Amino acid sequence: MKLVLGSKSPRRKQLLNELGYSFEIRTKDTDESFPSDLHYSMVPEYIARLKAEALLDELKEDELLITADTIVVLDDEVIGKPTSRENAIELLNKLSGRTHQVISGIWVGTTSKHISKSVTTSVSFVALSQEEIEHYIDTYQPFDKAGSYGIQDWIGLIGVKNIEGSYNNVVGLPTVETREMIQQF
Repeated sequence: MKLVLGSKSPRRKQLLNELGYSFEIRTKDTDESFPSDLHYSMVPEYIARLKAEALLDELKEDELLITADTIVVLDDEVIGKPTSRENAIELLNKLSGRTHQVISGIWVGTTSKHISKSVTTSVSFVALSQEEIEHYIDTYQPFDKAGSYGIQDWIGLIGVKNIEGSYNNVVGLPTVETREMIQQF
């Protein structure tokens, strides 16, 4: 089967490449809003399904589509991508010295069958200084990242003191689970 990655994320592209897969990237702008009564643990899988549904009508019978979405959760609150520099600083201040969850939803399927799942990783930050936070935001500009950070960046080197679960999940795609799902097809 021909693989299709339904994501613009350079991190997902890199991880799928590192798994050894050849694939085509295909995306459509998708409304990523979700029902307010949907439990946060189901949000990434829900959005991954929306991304898949947007592409299914163009999918050929011999193609396998992979979509994903990743969120950060702190105190049962979904923390999305920052809307500005100030918002990014505010979000990192919230995460500083605390443990949060990173949840990715993965959807893998064809025109006739699909499977999906969520993977959760806990990430603990040390207390970050205002100077460290502003340096990170200004240097790495993580405006396309849930929670305003990339664990693979400088902030991960100096700020992440503990991780429980899949590191690659925090990067944006839980590779072990994604590979297992692909192999089911």
